[in-house]
Amino acid sequence: MKFENDAVTFVGGLHEGKTTGAPIALTIPNVDQSFVAETAPVCVPRPGHADLAGGQKLNEKNLRIIAERSSARETACRVALGALARAFLDELRMKVVGRVCQIGPAVSKKEIPFEQWPSRTAESEFRCGDPEAETQMREAVKEAAKNGETLGGRFQVAALGVPPGLGHFISWEKRLDSRLAAALMSIPAIKAVEVGLGTRSAECVGSQMQDIIRYELKKSFWRETNRAGGIEGGVSNGETIWLTAAMKPLPTLKSPLDSVDVQTKQEAPAPVSRADVCAVPAACVVGEAMMALVLADACLEKFGGDSLLETRRNYENYCSALHQY
Repeated sequence: MKFENDAVTFVGGLHEGKTTGAPIALTIPNVDQSFVAETAPVCVPRPGHADLAGGQKLNEKNLRIIAERSSARETACRVALGALARAFLDELRMKVVGRVCQIGPAVSKKEIPFEQWPSRTAESEFRCGDPEAETQMREAVKEAAKNGETLGGRFQVAALGVPPGLGHFISWEKRLDSRLAAALMSIPAIKAVEVGLGTRSAECVGSQMQDIIRYELKKSFWRETNRAGGIEGGVSNGETIWLTAAMKPLPTLKSPLDSVDVQTKQEAPAPVSRADVCAVPAACVVGEAMMALVLADACLEKFGGDSLLETRRNYENYCSALHQY
């Protein structure tokens, strides 16, 4: 929400701008939380939220308890921690970027090089970078707001400069594509994740889907295309890693859907609470943070080290060995 001014405060693990090796602790006070304690219990679950399933799981009839804990506000911590992961990746010359490619019926059909995403989306209201598509997105959001509706969409996240070898093929839980997909799927309202061409790969014949391998002395092995999304067999292959996530329309509506009171078992309209018409641009920011966290973890798994200097040294040695392969 535009009017929220919450800020991050680090309370442990940092000294004079550097990590100490101790666990990093931070807090993000919710300055607009006073209404929670003053509001009566909620007994009517909202369709599309965790209210009813969570209440049944915990045998709790006051669904406000469920709604507050399952709120997407928790993603603020992910973004804060993701910023630390991004700072770490910067030290290894890796960069995570993102862009919105669809909101409701408005779709960006323009291919924008990954390297241009940050500059193209920096001043973009919808983090899209395609002015023509943004005009359509703005109109779609206005129309949905007028009708009391919400809109979903799709966003893409990409990681540049990732060397081959992150992740593993030896065990299902170590596969980099499954870890990234799970991280994006964990974001509230995300209903599908694609790696590379994703579902479009099902329409291809084999020769149309695979990425031809080339070799040059200066750049070593490389691929003519990147349909696989930078990951093959659960392992990064040296190309840009890119994924697409689909977000459903937010379930909190100004014109509430029908529901049932869990106390009286009588039909009742779902409660109306403040909510955005569209949160796809915000979800894109969370998606970038989640990708950064997974990649940072994969880097530490691969390169190890008890200090940044040691990790960076191990990384440089690995990259040197790649060119001799």
